[in-house]
Amino acid sequence: MSRAQLTRTGILRMALGGGGADPLLSAEGGGGRRAPFLLRALRIAVVVCLYWFTSIAMVFLNKYLLDSPSLRLDAPLFVTFFQCALTAALCLGLSLGASCGPPCAALPTLRLDPKVSRSVLPLSAVFIGMVTSNNLCLKHVGVAFYNVGRSLTTVFNVLLSYLLLKQTTSLYALLACGVIIGGFWLGVDQEGAEGTLSWTGIFFGILASLCVSLNAIYTKKVLPVVDGSIWRLTFYNNINACVLFFPLMMLLGEFRTLYHFDKLGSPSFWGMMTLGGVFGFAIGYVTGLQIKFTSPLTHNVSGTAKACAQTVLAVIYFEETKSFLWWTSNLMVLGGSFAYTWVKGLEMRKVQEDPNVKSGERNETGV
Repeated sequence: MSRAQLTRTGILRMALGGGGADPLLSAEGGGGRRAPFLLRALRIAVVVCLYWFTSIAMVFLNKYLLDSPSLRLDAPLFVTFFQCALTAALCLGLSLGASCGPPCAALPTLRLDPKVSRSVLPLSAVFIGMVTSNNLCLKHVGVAFYNVGRSLTTVFNVLLSYLLLKQTTSLYALLACGVIIGGFWLGVDQEGAEGTLSWTGIFFGILASLCVSLNAIYTKKVLPVVDGSIWRLTFYNNINACVLFFPLMMLLGEFRTLYHFDKLGSPSFWGMMTLGGVFGFAIGYVTGLQIKFTSPLTHNVSGTAKACAQTVLAVIYFEETKSFLWWTSNLMVLGGSFAYTWVKGLEMRKVQEDPNVKSGERNETGV
């Protein structure tokens, strides 16, 4: 597997604990007998359904918190800040549960080290850009268009792999990226034709795609600072993010917005905020579960299928009517993403089967 492919899948393997074993995702006994086929198939189905449910629910919950007409809360940074604070608290709570025995016994003890916090700071800045731009994109575009609006992550993966890591990409993978770009621009055109286009949402969608790619690269660089422990990295990352969000919220006047918010004392509002934060924390864990019980390649395919289901559900739930070309743009993005994943999977398999193919293949098919 190339270094570019490692950085691309590194963020997806976060819940697996990087190079070490994750105590909450401990592998089955390697020397034991494999579980029966039906049991394994049922377990995979449950894990995939759990991933789909968590991911889709998180998007709809965030859309409600960010842009609900009934809520009328114009404080996207506060919503993101609260989710980061809750994630840090959950990490700390899990570490405190280490004394309670399995399954928390192997979790690392978390304590705040200013030196480590400073080392993680560059990643935290990228992380803030990623979560904030994701939420701002979702705030300004519909859930149905959200997948297309931030669909250029794969394209930025290829671009940054070449610019920062000097890794080339095969012609077939580049063609798949071309299909994604075509679907993105067709989707923007159709949103404009329907009068629902938000250039602010498009801007933040592109920025989110860039930040997701950068986050994967910086995660790989920073993991050694925390001894490869994803729990420590998640804790420090979210603590840093909480500190950095304060001046941003003050600068944008969100504290004043919260002061005048009429539902600040509502238990239902805080219940939805907490639920959104829990889902935000859980998505990393269920992503790791899906990768563990399937593979990174299958996870990407599942994510593509989940995006398709999410788009259909959003159109039905919000009672929207979309044109044929609008649906075509979604199919292009999903098809291009699936094709890229398939091509990369074939290339990885070929390299694993014959390591000598790697350099020759790069010379013949690399661009």
